[in-house]
Amino acid sequence: MDAHEQDGAYRGVSLWWDTLPGRLRVRPGLPGDIDVDVAIVGGGYTGLWTARYLALADPALRVVVLEAEVAGFGASGRNGGWCSALFAASEAKLAAEHGADAARRMRVAMQDSVDEVGRAAADDGIDCHFEKGGTIVAARGPAQVTRAKEEVAEARRVGVDEKDLAWLEIAEARERIGATGVLGATYTPHCAAIHPARLARGLAEAVERRGVAVFEKTPVTEIRPAGVAGRRRPEAVTPRGTVRADVVVRALEAWTPTLPGEERTLAPVYSLMIATEPLDEAFWKEARLAGRETFSDHRHLIVYGQRTADGRLAFGGRGAPYHFGSAVRSVFDRNSNVHEGLRRTLVDLFPDARDAAVTHRWGGPIGVPRDWCSSVGLDQATGVAWAGGYVGDGVSTTNLAGRTIADLVTGRDTDLVALPWVGHRWQRWEPEPLRWLGINAGLRGVQLADRSEARRGRPSWLASRMSAMLGGH
Repeated sequence: MDAHEQDGAYRGVSLWWDTLPGRLRVRPGLPGDIDVDVAIVGGGYTGLWTARYLALADPALRVVVLEAEVAGFGASGRNGGWCSALFAASEAKLAAEHGADAARRMRVAMQDSVDEVGRAAADDGIDCHFEKGGTIVAARGPAQVTRAKEEVAEARRVGVDEKDLAWLEIAEARERIGATGVLGATYTPHCAAIHPARLARGLAEAVERRGVAVFEKTPVTEIRPAGVAGRRRPEAVTPRGTVRADVVVRALEAWTPTLPGEERTLAPVYSLMIATEPLDEAFWKEARLAGRETFSDHRHLIVYGQRTADGRLAFGGRGAPYHFGSAVRSVFDRNSNVHEGLRRTLVDLFPDARDAAVTHRWGGPIGVPRDWCSSVGLDQATGVAWAGGYVGDGVSTTNLAGRTIADLVTGRDTDLVALPWVGHRWQRWEPEPLRWLGINAGLRGVQLADRSEARRGRPSWLASRMSAMLGGH
């Protein structure tokens, strides 16, 4: 495959890849066995942020990134472009398990991470279309109003004030988002819209400038921990050679189950997206989103969207089935039924988009832990570090993970290494077929709950029992 063919092969991954400027450079693979200080397995946001902050902390460290495809190929180049302060586990859950102060520190760290992504991108000269317009989540129907107000009340109970999460009455909500049926909305300023692939590819170039070697087309088939079979250092095994390091960082997110022994660590659940052609000013005058607010509504089955810098609607949601055995395949990236359902939902929100061409349809897996709580850590005995389980909220969480791993590896005693997600160990998912049955039953349950609420106008009892399977907050 020549350079032109390689460029074309990746343009189709998503809208974001298709709109990257210039030619896509595919980097050489691992040349053979090597010894380094830190080997990072995975060239997405987690791996690249980790490499960046390690290089900043200690420029003398020998750091390599090993990527099976090309940097940013996974969720980092396919997501909805929400750089938000959302964390997979709710603040109430963190407070119950770790105390109110720990939960508050986690919230503040996530809010700071949104701004840190913007600062880091600017420092590295990455034009990722970062615009911090916040997130507006519309309440469209009585049941959604009830749930939205309960969310605000719960936020107040844990100390979140109006400047961090506000309830907007109808008039103010409709000034921000011109969707149909808006009866109010919640709003948080802690989110920026970004162009995900620009950030991922820009980070790869930035870490190379700092001396990090990024090897693409280098799949890792096994991570061998230290302390087993007489190994004194961990190893990352690839078809191109073995990398021995003081620390190996597992940063594979939804691809984690492809490694031996990790089949039940995270469940890959697919999230799909569509994007329209650029829309004219007459459309945006009615649709609003003037600050490029990211947007959603208070249904149970998660949907998410943004107004892109070039005036498109990029819109996605859950609903694609979980595939037996935690399978991850490119054929699952597109599902005509789900993509058509997303188009119908988008037109329901913004009827003036009915005649707009849908120019892009894509998708990819997100990593879901059994207890719905993201985690980061370093096992000193094995030399293996990890981060993941972002449940689709990884754009800023990966940045926090990268900074935290850098502190753990370099032994710095910082506020980050004392956050409640550090060292968290996941419960393993059930074996098949229980995993397949449970996750897909959860998907079906929340879909039924949304239909029930639309008909009856009051919250569904079923959703309270099923939505946790899909990250209900």
